[in-house]
Amino acid sequence: MTILLLAGSPSAPSRSTRILHHIGEKLALLGHRYTKLDVRDLPGDAVLRADFSNVEIQAALAQVAAATAVVISTPVYKAAYSGALKAFLDLLPQFGLQDKLVLPLATGGGQSHMLALDYALRPVLSSLGPKHVLKSIYAIEAQVLWSEDGGLVLADEIIGRINEGVDQLSSGLVALQKSSMNSFTEIPFSQIRCSV
Repeated sequence: MTILLLAGSPSAPSRSTRILHHIGEKLALLGHRYTKLDVRDLPGDAVLRADFSNVEIQAALAQVAAATAVVISTPVYKAAYSGALKAFLDLLPQFGLQDKLVLPLATGGGQSHMLALDYALRPVLSSLGPKHVLKSIYAIEAQVLWSEDGGLVLADEIIGRINEGVDQLSSGLVALQKSSMNSFTEIPFSQIRCSV
C-alpha cells in the first residue's frame, strides 16, 4: 500500500508543499511508503491541453492510480484551491480516486479562506469516488513559519491537526490492509484439483 503526496502549489518554496512533505515524513516513521507528485513539475501545456499522449502526464496519472491513499496540498487563492491543482484533477478519470483514502490540506492568508477546503475542494474530491475524504487540515500563514535553516516552524494547533490527520490516515490504511488480507474468493471443493 502506497501513499501519494500530491502537491498542488504553483510556487516554490511553498508552505503547503512543505507541510505535505512533513506529513509524508511522519507517515514514513509509522512504516508507510509514499511517493511524491508535484503538479508544477508537469509540463504546463500538456496539463492545460489535457494531452493524454504526453509521457509525463501518463506517469502522473499512473501514480495516482497506483496509490492506496492520496494526501493533497494546495494554497488558497481568492477563496479557491490552486488553478494548477484544478487543472490536474480535471485530467483524472471520472472515478480517479475510487476506493482511495484522501487527506486534503491547505494554507491561506486567513481563517476566512478555510471554507475553500469544504466548499470548493472537498466536493471535487468526493465526485472522484474516494473511499473516504478525511477531515481537512488548514493552516494560516502565521501558523507556518520558515526557520533560519530553511525548515518549518509550526504552531502547536497545526501540529495537533497534523498528528490527528496522520493518525486517521494511518489507521485507515491499516484497516484497509487487514480487510484485503482477510478477503478471499471461496472456491467450491469440487473445483479443487490436485496433481499427483
